[in-house]
Amino acid sequence: MTESLVLGCGLAAEAVLVLLLVRTRAFKVLPAFFIYICWSLLSDVLLYELRAVPAKIYYPVYEAQMVTDATLMFAVLVELGWSVLRPIRSSLPKHSWIGLAVVILLAGLVLWPVAGMAFPSHLGSAGQFFVRLQQVPAILRVVIFFGLAGFSQVIGIGWRNRELQVATGLGFYSILSLAVTVFHTHQSVVSQQYHWLDELGSAGYLCALVYWVAAFATKEAERQNFSPQMANFLLLIGGTAKAGRVALADYAVTKSRFKDR
Repeated sequence: MTESLVLGCGLAAEAVLVLLLVRTRAFKVLPAFFIYICWSLLSDVLLYELRAVPAKIYYPVYEAQMVTDATLMFAVLVELGWSVLRPIRSSLPKHSWIGLAVVILLAGLVLWPVAGMAFPSHLGSAGQFFVRLQQVPAILRVVIFFGLAGFSQVIGIGWRNRELQVATGLGFYSILSLAVTVFHTHQSVVSQQYHWLDELGSAGYLCALVYWVAAFATKEAERQNFSPQMANFLLLIGGTAKAGRVALADYAVTKSRFKDR
């Protein structure tokens, strides 16, 4: 009964959030987040409809859903980081977002072995892979949330800015889901407490959805500029990267001319 109630409320909240993102035109500013919420709504409905089918049909669909979810979440995290840089993006080298995506991808690769330190004892190799697929994006979401919250003053964002609002919702339910995973390592799959913790994780995602609905229903605060120190630091990094690419290009041209002689 509780599970059905949480699911029903979650589907309703996702639908309302999609409408709000369209109504406020936030989908133009955060398209990856919009696609992610739409995907979450459709996948939740699909998995609910398939709950009674044989396991050999349900689990391949569930696994495909997890891979797609992790891929879209990676896009959301890159989008958040790129959106935070909005005040100075015009001064950064072209396609700087690719460098940001590479940094987040490398962070995920570093976290991949770390995420396996709290595996439930009953999992096989396939189960361990998909737990990692859940935990690595969750850890990244928590890190990005604390990073944005901790440096909010110098990067010119507050709790009424969309970037921090999205990161707060992601961070909240990610912390809860990671805690649930750790507790699961000390529980039997068939125990009642195991099921209650799963429901707690679902309730955490519902709370994030409700928070997002409330946040996007209100007017966003005007975005502030970066602090001079942070702006100079980021521009220096961007300029260094650009200078490195120019130097490599010049070296390649010089080397080519040398060979032609």
